[in-house]
Amino acid sequence: MMPQPLHPAVVHFPIVFSVLLPVMAAVAIVLIRRGTRPSRVWLPVVAVSVVLTGSTWIAIQTGKNEEERVEQVVSESAIETHEEAAEVFLPLSAGLLLLVGAGLLDNRSGGVFRYVALGGALLLLAQGFRVGHSGGELVYRHGAASAYASGTSTTAPARTVDGEREGGEEGHQRR
Repeated sequence: MMPQPLHPAVVHFPIVFSVLLPVMAAVAIVLIRRGTRPSRVWLPVVAVSVVLTGSTWIAIQTGKNEEERVEQVVSESAIETHEEAAEVFLPLSAGLLLLVGAGLLDNRSGGVFRYVALGGALLLLAQGFRVGHSGGELVYRHGAASAYASGTSTTAPARTVDGEREGGEEGHQRR
């Protein structure tokens, strides 16, 4: 049985892989400098990059599937901030995958690509922080999880222009 909602369950995969990727790339670079064959230690870096890009795509799709329900309790602008950050993260992760893949080359160019990929992985980690932070704000500041809380009404509470609930605490409303 799949968790419902699915998006919160899958978003942790891109987060984990975006943290793991620069660490693995740095370790692989050190091992290559010590004489280990590049393909032996860089292939796992490529694999993590593939899974990172794939899990990012899945996270975006599940977010789109659940957007309408969450819009019942969260302002559209807050959701768009998170969505836009994620939609920047996906092409960055796909581009990084190409750089990481080029790091498999055994020649001097492969070494350059590995260092560029490490730098790119660190930049992607920063973008991943933005995506995660805006997603956390949806849940903890704007109450997105309440769209799935049992026993709650499916009717959206009244909102002010800035997206805050009328007549209650931000993110919480007594029933």
